[in-house]
Amino acid sequence: MALLNVNIDHVATIRQARGTDEPDPVWAASICELAGANGITTHLREDRRHICDRDVRLLKQTVAALFNLEMSIAEDIVETALELVPDQVTIVPERRQELTTEGGLDCAGNFKNIQKQIQKITDKNIPASAFVIPERDQIKAAMDLGFEAVELHTGPYAQASFAEKSGELDRIRASVDYARGLGLTVHAGHGLTYRNVAPVSAVEGISELNIGHSIISRAVIYGLEKAVRDMTALL
Repeated sequence: MALLNVNIDHVATIRQARGTDEPDPVWAASICELAGANGITTHLREDRRHICDRDVRLLKQTVAALFNLEMSIAEDIVETALELVPDQVTIVPERRQELTTEGGLDCAGNFKNIQKQIQKITDKNIPASAFVIPERDQIKAAMDLGFEAVELHTGPYAQASFAEKSGELDRIRASVDYARGLGLTVHAGHGLTYRNVAPVSAVEGISELNIGHSIISRAVIYGLEKAVRDMTALL
């Protein structure tokens, strides 16, 4: 059974929308752990649009399970990771104008630039995963770069039509087999929801799933009634 890492970025998105101090993603991480999450994932973006430096420093101190830091290879972000030494880093591509991570890391086409930064991370003995589309050349390049794991981009599967989903799932299965044959650990994530996660979690060889937006979205709806009742009780 794949382990669950909960991505708490969008707790911080709500906080940043008002520039206040709530909801606190550090509190959210504790609740996720108490509920059974195997790890906490968060993305420290270059523009700090949601998670900020204060958050990752406190999460490093308080997360009892696995703390997975998603990050680009920008030098200041790499330096932060080297200082914090999270339990794991996942290297992702990043563009300032994107709403969320689009596409996978181009390990094959950007080999030298990635190699320069990933060497610093592996020298610090921080396990590193590459977020890649399920294609052999990218998986092989990730191994050659020294990554211990790959996280397969499940966005194409999540967005596929009903008729296309089976083919995308086969693509994921084939990529898992190929990656494991190279000695890589396999994670998966992006776009996974309560409606589409079961077939992916059933793929043998995927050890870890990173899921965030869908969980935070459900929490808003499920918790809304109690939140309103708590407020009316104070009035």
